[in-house]
Amino acid sequence: MRIEITSKQITITDTMRAKVEERFEKLQKLQISLINPHFIITKEPKGVKIEGTIGVPNGKVFAHAEHDDLYVGINQLFSKIERQLNKHIHKDEANRAKNNGKDLCRNGEISGEAIEEPEIEIESDAEIKLNKEFVA
Repeated sequence: MRIEITSKQITITDTMRAKVEERFEKLQKLQISLINPHFIITKEPKGVKIEGTIGVPNGKVFAHAEHDDLYVGINQLFSKIERQLNKHIHKDEANRAKNNGKDLCRNGEISGEAIEEPEIEIESDAEIKLNKEFVA
């Protein structure tokens, strides 16, 4: 896959490109189609700013990171993108789980009342001490 890296005021070296490609390969392991990845590296007065845009089915993922060190900034950027992709992947599962409890309540399969547990009678404190010793 072609990764587009654009730079403003900085020349892109082979190590910079290799670092971005290495981190991008880890994103491809998430088994989601990543469309037209584009990264912009800009020199700022306080350090380096890195922006990344990746198209995914039904949307786009965008993140940016600023840091003094370029490679730390790249790592921060890709960790932000990875979190967003995980959220995007598991979005359907979260919606299903959220709505499932509501449907069960509406159908009357579960109720909002607390379940009463039977009381257990304890004969003496010695029995409690013995049980605690064996458990611990």
